[in-house]
Amino acid sequence: MQDIVLLFLGALALLFIARKVARRVGLVDKPNARKHHHGHIPLVGGVSIYFSLWLLYGLQPGWLPGFTVYMICVTLLLLVGVFDDRFDLPVMPRMVMQAGVAGIMMWQGLTITNLGSVLFGYPLLLGSLGYLITLFAVIASINAFNMVDGIDGLLGALASVAFATLSIVFFFGGRIELGMWCLALVVCCVPYILLNLGVPWGRKFKVFMGDAGSMLIGFTVIWLLILATQGKRPVVAPVTALWIIALPLMDMIRVMISRIRRGNSPFRPDREHLHHILMRAGFNGRRTLAIMATVQLIFGTLGIIFSAYRVPDHWQFSIFCLSFIALLYAVRLVARLKLTADSFITVK
Repeated sequence: MQDIVLLFLGALALLFIARKVARRVGLVDKPNARKHHHGHIPLVGGVSIYFSLWLLYGLQPGWLPGFTVYMICVTLLLLVGVFDDRFDLPVMPRMVMQAGVAGIMMWQGLTITNLGSVLFGYPLLLGSLGYLITLFAVIASINAFNMVDGIDGLLGALASVAFATLSIVFFFGGRIELGMWCLALVVCCVPYILLNLGVPWGRKFKVFMGDAGSMLIGFTVIWLLILATQGKRPVVAPVTALWIIALPLMDMIRVMISRIRRGNSPFRPDREHLHHILMRAGFNGRRTLAIMATVQLIFGTLGIIFSAYRVPDHWQFSIFCLSFIALLYAVRLVARLKLTADSFITVK
């Protein structure tokens, strides 16, 4: 408990220090056509979490296996993320760095070698194809959490739900140190969530996560998911990983498909994410945050329950796909209700 309190206080202090430095060097987010906030907000959530990881290592150096290689990867992602936040880099440098850290991860031995028994109960072993799947999974996780960072508190909340869910599966699987590491990550996120939401200090000390932070979080999640589902000591089936990051993953896939259908790049920014649609439908930021965090909490809980009761992988995967389809229809319904309401108001 003492280490957790020290970690929280350290992460909070680092956040206040980082925001002052960020203002001096111009690492701030400015309003534009897609970003409707007020003022120049320091992009330091990821930087503070990064240094909090070093503090965590100083307090408990044995909690995360392969910490040195992990920190090499997140350092590279942090650097390119900070440059992106400051100078708005094109997509390609970010993708190259994401592929690079995926390669370092695989060199460390963290590779997706099997997908469980998702094909009607038959094990799906990947062989050499596992390297390509791992590359895809790393890039997908990083960008899923990057894309979901659109309203106050959302990235921090969804990341905290994912880390908390991972802590439970690690605890149930007997890997207590990894479970504690995941809980510590939640503690590292809490100071950012408080300042991002303006609690309790108000907008004066508001901060954003920035691409540096979203990439760090996305990579950390996939690193932990591979530890949880692969290797000699898996604690859950690979399909459970889908439930742990279900909402960011589903929203990313939905938006990318929509962009491609419109003839745009899948990485071209727009305002068609789930949080944008909910807010256009009349929900404010806090209610949108509560809805999405609750949905992800339900998904994560389902993953834990399915794992605990040993629901066959192919049934879990089928239910996941049906949940994705249900989300697509729910999004279309919300959008149509908004259009209908607007039409009614116009007629009146």
